[in-house]
This record gives sequence, C-alpha cells and structure tokens, in this order.
Amino acid sequence: MQLQVARIGKPHGIRGEVTVQVLTDAPAERFVAGTEFVVEPASSGPLTVRSARWNKDILLLGFEEVADRNAAELIRGAKLFIETEDLDEDDDEGWYEHELLGLQARVGSQVVGKVAALNTMPAQDLLVVETGDGKEILIPFVDEIVPEVNIEAGYILITPPAGLFEINDDAEPAEGSAE
Repeated sequence: MQLQVARIGKPHGIRGEVTVQVLTDAPAERFVAGTEFVVEPASSGPLTVRSARWNKDILLLGFEEVADRNAAELIRGAKLFIETEDLDEDDDEGWYEHELLGLQARVGSQVVGKVAALNTMPAQDLLVVETGDGKEILIPFVDEIVPEVNIEAGYILITPPAGLFEINDDAEPAEGSAE
C-alpha cells in the first residue's frame, strides 16, 4: 500500500527546485537525499530526492530527474507517495488513516458506527465515526476514550464520556443558517 507524503507545488528558482506541501509529520526523515518516491501521475516519476531545504517555512526539494525550471513546471501538482512496507513497523502506538477507515466503532460489544475519517488537529486527533442513521460523531483519539484499536479484528473500542454521542443532538442552529 502507498501513503501520500507530499504534493508538489510551483517551481522555485532556475535549478529545478519545487515547493512542496508536506503531508507527513516526519519531513526530516522522509525527504532526504536518495529517497525515491512513487509519483502520481505515473508519467511524472519516479522521482529521487537530490536536495531538501527549508525556506521561510516552505520545503524546497530538488530531484535528480528534474534539471531546470521547465522540467519542474511539468511535475507541478504531482503527488509523492512512499510504500508503507518501507516504514518502521516498531511503532505500536501509531496508525495511518487508511488503516483506521472502515473499522467498526464499538462501545463494549455494541457496534455504534464505523470510522469514516481521521481529522488531524493541533491539540489532538479526532476520529469521525458515522452512525447507522447517518450522523457523524467526533471522537477524541486519546487513550482514555479509545483504549483499543484492533486493526486485525476490524474494530476500535470506545469508552465515551457521558453525553459524547448526544452533544450535537440539541444544538441550536446558528443565526443565519439554512435550517
């Protein structure tokens, strides 16, 4: 399986460097000289990192296959992927979004929905659980509320605090809303 780690932006300078929208929490590990990325669209790659540097909080990458600004313009918008088999599997406490999507969300033995998304937030991550009646519940992805994630068995166990599932049921519509 592949994991997207970046999207290529506009060219920077005349030597083929490009700006990169980083989609990984470990850019120092992912974007080192010699790293090869699978590219989408496939006609743009594969690409091998020649150089990586930061300029005003923007990552600039140079690739072996991209010699000048004209070549850099041709790969604008391309997505960079790594193979998940190449990742460090020693991290028992971390999961990738694609591993969580579709897992049953259970409270005890009762299925309350399925994981529809993972929202990465500055303070903590939130799981979006879609219930059978189409409602979405935001679940803080912390050990106290989600004590068990079992990828192999296909579920997460939730121990919700009182009111977590009902928090938006009685909410008043905001002024000017369409309701």
